[in-house]
Amino acid sequence: MIVVNVKENESIDKALKRFKKKFEKTGALKEVRARQHFVKPSVARRKEVIRAAYRQKMRDLDS
Repeated sequence: MIVVNVKENESIDKALKRFKKKFEKTGALKEVRARQHFVKPSVARRKEVIRAAYRQKMRDLDS
């Protein structure tokens, strides 16, 4: 459970922004989306390898 204490004279917008940041860090929404359908382990591995190759390619272009 995420708790955000609202300080005195603090706007609701700032408190909401802090809540959103904490929520994003937990990765709850990402996990919910991932659990909507089953992904075979082999497919997940293949996807991760493709993502890693893309990241490496982008790093090589920067250097």
